[in-house]
Amino acid sequence: MDSVLSEDPVALKILIAGGFGVGKTTLVGSISEIKPLRTEEVLSDRGIGIDDLDGVETKNTTTVAMDFGRITIRDGLVVYLFGTPGQERFWFMWDELSYGALGAVVIADTRRLTDCFPSVDYFEQRGTPFVVAVNCFEGADQHSVDDVRIALDLDEDVPVMLCDVRRRTSAKEVMITLVEHSLRTLASAN
Repeated sequence: MDSVLSEDPVALKILIAGGFGVGKTTLVGSISEIKPLRTEEVLSDRGIGIDDLDGVETKNTTTVAMDFGRITIRDGLVVYLFGTPGQERFWFMWDELSYGALGAVVIADTRRLTDCFPSVDYFEQRGTPFVVAVNCFEGADQHSVDDVRIALDLDEDVPVMLCDVRRRTSAKEVMITLVEHSLRTLASAN
């Protein structure tokens, strides 16, 4: 009797996190092979006094649940992207979104660097491998990765990189760096 060996499909889950308006939705959209699922809502009066628009004054929508995208690496290997909501009032969803994640990308905006502290803390406390992707916004002061590492008090093994989340090639480099870092982290833990 012929036996056919088949590999079980592998699905990897990656979170995209960071503060309000840093580019999470944009990153998912720039790299996803499918039209991303977005849960964007128009900012309303309810956010006055809650949503800090300093540095992102032109922002008029926000993610209220998640963004979702997909990347097929090859037959049987798919990466699912989950963009987390950036505002504190939606953080309760992070535990569910992060369940089973291989790792996370924390997007940082140097105009509002402190906004990514909660994301860094979240993944450090849970032992989730993560990288920090500094989204280089036009008109923002440019800082070296070493300066960002020091400002965020990151361990030396946490990759920090400059990127432009609007560009697919840049987003792809971020994803590759995260997967490589996650695999190294998991291998050293075993």
